[in-house]
Amino acid sequence: MDLRRVGLHPNFWHPVAWSDELKTGKMLAASFAGDPIMLARPVEGGLFALADRCSHRQVPLTKGVLSGEGVRCGYHGWKFGRDGACIDVPSLGKAGPNGVRAYPVAEADGLVFVYPGEGTPPPLPSHPAATDPEYKTRRLDRRIKCHYSFMHENLMDMNHQFLHRSLMGSIRPVLLQTRRGPGWIEATYRFERVGGGQSLGEKFMIGPSSKVEGVDAMVIRTQYPYQTLTFARAGSAKPELDLWLSYVPVDKEQRQNRSFGLMSIKKPGFPGLIHLFWPFICLFTDGIFGQDQWIVEAEQRAWDDQGGDRNKEIFPLIQALREVLAQGGVPLP
Repeated sequence: MDLRRVGLHPNFWHPVAWSDELKTGKMLAASFAGDPIMLARPVEGGLFALADRCSHRQVPLTKGVLSGEGVRCGYHGWKFGRDGACIDVPSLGKAGPNGVRAYPVAEADGLVFVYPGEGTPPPLPSHPAATDPEYKTRRLDRRIKCHYSFMHENLMDMNHQFLHRSLMGSIRPVLLQTRRGPGWIEATYRFERVGGGQSLGEKFMIGPSSKVEGVDAMVIRTQYPYQTLTFARAGSAKPELDLWLSYVPVDKEQRQNRSFGLMSIKKPGFPGLIHLFWPFICLFTDGIFGQDQWIVEAEQRAWDDQGGDRNKEIFPLIQALREVLAQGGVPLP
């Protein structure tokens, strides 16, 4: 199976916006895999989410107005409740028979999640470091023109550090361990510097190499459909870097995604020091993520140009990751 023809499974909570993008008394247009979704935060009642198409003429409900705990379409004024039921058709003076789909919606760690699947939603994902006072957390948000699977492969395969040589010098990754279970795969790496030095951003983000006994280790895990990365120095009780990522397709063909991330950096012992160096950390990570974005979009363009997957993958870890992604997904129409 061509993995790029496998869609992300809808039976999970997927982030579609940041909480502060949706103001009180306002609506926000979002999407999942080409399906338009209206997010609403009325003054009365809590957040709700509906299909962003009026059942009458299929125009976006986000172009209408909030009305109490419902929304009126901006075309003919049909009103839909938070459960999607059509509760008022002004021309009829009564409720209508045709409602719209309502999505389960929830907020966690500053993100708005929707459940576009069927049946009972699973537990919400969480990133405990985002609320841990020992960490400072940065939001990551990029619209990337590639299938979400390229994102998983890019992060999991640390052999691509050559791509980042201008920012990190020469790094040799060593795969220490691979573990796999139902719906997940995990890799543990250590790194050897073979040339160049650490940039300021890298040094302040993860610190210099540990001098205590043990191995500084990076653990990358795809827990379908999310991905995490932690970097822990030898002898440390908590990781220096704790990253959570979700790659959400925005188009029906799933060749574009909005990547949401929470990157948590452990604060050093000296109070306030992380705030001083935060601009260097942001500059460094923006450079890394920018290079990653360029390369995965190049992979997608190659797939488009050649009409399919011509990759000659030889790394057993990535071959196994592809199996996890393929088994977890659904065929694209």
